[in-house]
Amino acid sequence: MKYEVILFDADDTLFDYSLAEAHALKSVFLEHQIELMHSHVELYRLVNQQLWNDYEKGKVTLDFLRHERFRRLFADIQVEMDAVYFSERYVQYLGEGSFLIEGADALIQQLLKNGHRAAIITNGIKQTQQSRIGRSSLANSFEHIIISEDTGYSKPHTGIFDYAFEKMNLSDKTTMLIVGDSLSSDIQGGINYGIDTCWFNPKKITNVSAIRPTYEIQRLEELLLIS
Repeated sequence: MKYEVILFDADDTLFDYSLAEAHALKSVFLEHQIELMHSHVELYRLVNQQLWNDYEKGKVTLDFLRHERFRRLFADIQVEMDAVYFSERYVQYLGEGSFLIEGADALIQQLLKNGHRAAIITNGIKQTQQSRIGRSSLANSFEHIIISEDTGYSKPHTGIFDYAFEKMNLSDKTTMLIVGDSLSSDIQGGINYGIDTCWFNPKKITNVSAIRPTYEIQRLEELLLIS
């Protein structure tokens, strides 16, 4: 066993964020009797990603992000709506979307059976992540669920990894691996902290960045071959 502790990103690594997002958008727009068009979804995703990128860089706070994405969306589609209340309802619906990536449950159970220790490390909104993870079959599989909102740091900042290292009571960084789908957040964060990294790349995206993961996998079960 090469790695004692494996840190997992949550969204689009173990949990299908796209499905959860689609459920939440459909539900909240329906609740407010606003027609949800495909162009609205695409615009929301663009705005949302821009704000999450800014959050990773420390340019905006999480509270600002969760409301600002809907302020910008409503301004663009010319809808008058209370963005703060709408956002809170969206977050509640998002928390209902506990959809696992194919193979996630089997992978985690096998890793635990093999003697590994597992934790989640996520930049997601605490309310949402706790709800989604708690509703899943993986609810009791992790020693810790480390959320940026609790630590005061977001990936790729080393502060959140320091927090994880202490929580897992480790003394050697070589015993820790991070697995995630984001080069800029998960992989760069692991590199910054000095631990090995595994890029989950199911869509086989070409890496044109300067960020180089230790490993790259397309299916979650491949992790069993390197852990």
